Amino acid sequence: MIDNSTRTDLFEPTRLGAIELSNRIVMAPVTRSRYAEDGIPNELHATYYAQRASAGLIIAEATNISAQGRGYAATPGIWNEQQTAGWKTVTDAVHAKGGKIVLQLWHVGRFSSVLLQPDGQAPVAPSAIKAEGSTYTADGFVPVSTPRALETAEIPCIIEQYRVAARNAKRAGFDGVEVHSANSYLLDQFLRDSTNQRSDAYGGSIENRARLTLEVTRAVIEIWGSERVGIRLSPVTPDAGNTPPDSNVMGLFGYLVPELNKLDLAYLHFVEGATATSREVPAGVDMDALSGLFTGPYIGNNNYDLEMAIERRGQNKIDAVAFGRLFIANPDLVARLRHGADLTVAERETYYGGGAKGYLDWPQGNY
Repeated sequence: MIDNSTRTDLFEPTRLGAIELSNRIVMAPVTRSRYAEDGIPNELHATYYAQRASAGLIIAEATNISAQGRGYAATPGIWNEQQTAGWKTVTDAVHAKGGKIVLQLWHVGRFSSVLLQPDGQAPVAPSAIKAEGSTYTADGFVPVSTPRALETAEIPCIIEQYRVAARNAKRAGFDGVEVHSANSYLLDQFLRDSTNQRSDAYGGSIENRARLTLEVTRAVIEIWGSERVGIRLSPVTPDAGNTPPDSNVMGLFGYLVPELNKLDLAYLHFVEGATATSREVPAGVDMDALSGLFTGPYIGNNNYDLEMAIERRGQNKIDAVAFGRLFIANPDLVARLRHGADLTVAERETYYGGGAKGYLDWPQGNY
């Protein structure tokens, strides 16, 4: 039997801030859309995550910080007592298997529908610019709605939503949290000049557009301490409404990453290229140069296989590697990678919705 641990230290323990990992292989946040309308996790979800607890770290799927932050049906929440208690069953199950798990804090911003918003209100965004595409509701797929621009006076309320969600995540027993400032959702919408046309302190200059991401991250640190807070960024991903990248990617993230260094975070988690599609980047963008600005632990993500992970770890370009889709059909992915075992490929129709089928019934090997 192959033992790939002789070729790399990816299978050895490491630390991300205060979080001790049994290996450097991370389960990326993967939305599976298997929640009731109340967004409360249950034993189904506890079993799913516990099956994958051999990952050095699980980053739980994107989780709505508030009813306002919700943009898709069948996604989980962390804004009330019932959701918090539900997540406690998940963290207990993961910890019982010796795993570590953090929660990704999510506000979708403009990518939502009035059918998903409290009292049928318009979604909120930095500017009243409608996204392209459709989202999933209890009535099926519908076009996303035109958002309204947040008033400056409302920004502290948004930050408080993150603070409350972070506090609930701590009560739920997570090992930390990840600020979701990627994939063209609310914080990323503030970062990009393609979606942020504000003229107040949160728009215009790069420093102003980065302000909300930094303020949210500081608020979450107030709850957790910096050593248990990570952040996810996706400098060129056009997801969630086909959002163009910022007109000055290198300038924007060349400013933001050094500012994040000042916060002494547990890790930076980059989507290297376009999420789940391509590692190609626009001309003039150098992802390694941007990630290289970060002085703490760095998690590389997007279309990695083992050989790429070994190579980039050997070049010291990553400290850990995040796999998303591979964990869907391979709950024992770490062992399979270590021993060179075949990987199961999930059909796309198993990704979203449904129950245990295509969720809990993937085979695990004996190694």
